Parts: sequence; structure tokens; C-alpha cells
Amino acid sequence: MYNIPFTALDWSDVPRVAYAGATGTAYWQTLHFDGLRIRIVEYSAGYVADHWCQKGHIVHCLEGTFTSEMADGAAFVLTAGMTYIVSDDLSSHRSTTVDGAKLLIVDGSFLKPPTSF
Repeated sequence: MYNIPFTALDWSDVPRVAYAGATGTAYWQTLHFDGLRIRIVEYSAGYVADHWCQKGHIVHCLEGTFTSEMADGAAFVLTAGMTYIVSDDLSSHRSTTVDGAKLLIVDGSFLKPPTSF
């Protein structure tokens, strides 16, 4: 599906961009390939996302603790070493954290639902 050559990446060379949340800040370092996005995302203490997301992700918690809240009221607490996976349009979710977290997030066209004919 992808044609990505071997790539060794030093994340310290990838620019860090700040995005304000409803409270706190998310800092993204992003690598793009055709149909694929790989990010290191750091949430500051007190971060609450400013929107409900319906995109698919593979999210792995590298450091800290964060909560993935669902619009239906469910909530999942993830700590370092835990991962969640969801395809596009299968949930409405947002991230929050009390003390901050560092995540590896992979998303892209492979998480889109299949098209019916």
C-alpha cells in the first residue's frame, strides 16, 4: 500500500508546533507520507482538546497519563505503555490530561472505513 524507504528519524530535528486546547497546549512534531501521518504529541498539564475528533488513530502513550473521553460519556484512561486504536467515524473522542502526556500517534487513509459498492 505504501512505498516508504527505510527512514531513520531523529525527532529532535522535527519542528515542534504548538496548538492551543480548550485549556493547555498540545505540541506536535509531524512526519507526513502519502496517506500516512506519524506524530509525537505532547500535552501540557491541564490539557483539554478544543474539539471532538471523529478521525481514526493508533495512539500509544509514551509518558504520563491521559484520558480519551467519548461523546457518549465513556472514558478510557491510558498510561505509559498503553495503546488505543479506532477507525474513522467510529467514535467521537477527545483527549484530556491532568499532569501531561507524551504520545506517538499514527493515522492515515488505512483507517478509513471500506467503501461499499
